Amino acid sequence: MKIILLQFGCFLLLSNIQVEGKRDPILYCGACRALVDELQHEIRKVNPKKTVEVGSFRISPDGTQEKNKIPLIKSEAYLTDVLEDICDRMNDYNLYVDPETQKKSYKRFAPRDDENMGSIDFNNFQFNPEASSALKYACETVAEEYEEEIFSLITEDADSLVDKLCIEKSGFCDVSAHSEL
Repeated sequence: MKIILLQFGCFLLLSNIQVEGKRDPILYCGACRALVDELQHEIRKVNPKKTVEVGSFRISPDGTQEKNKIPLIKSEAYLTDVLEDICDRMNDYNLYVDPETQKKSYKRFAPRDDENMGSIDFNNFQFNPEASSALKYACETVAEEYEEEIFSLITEDADSLVDKLCIEKSGFCDVSAHSEL
């Protein structure tokens, strides 16, 4: 009987242990930076004068409802819509190896419809379909885990959103990773 109780106790103890794999710092830093890049691109496309009414669903004693107008880009509904499918764009990013320093980072290689990226040396990119799906998964993880921080940083008009989110809030990137996408 003691053996059964001991085995049951060990089982309960071991079942509460959570195992979390080590996250690839290059992958998660790249995903965070790409997410911010895509988010800022979407925000730039919106007319800054466009507003949306937000407010409480409570009705005050006099029968009125308190509503405010805020910029569309600061509304939770807009940001939620943007974040919902932003990680689908991770196929436009891939692992890039700097030819001088051999430092690896994720960079955008595909131009957007409305921009010219100039000449890109594709020899320094490591194109791998598995890496794109891993980057998309990492992006989805960052978006899910840091959704509230993203909302708050945007509504606060935080300068250098990429630094605030990817270095200060999440710790995915270090200060030396500060470079253009």
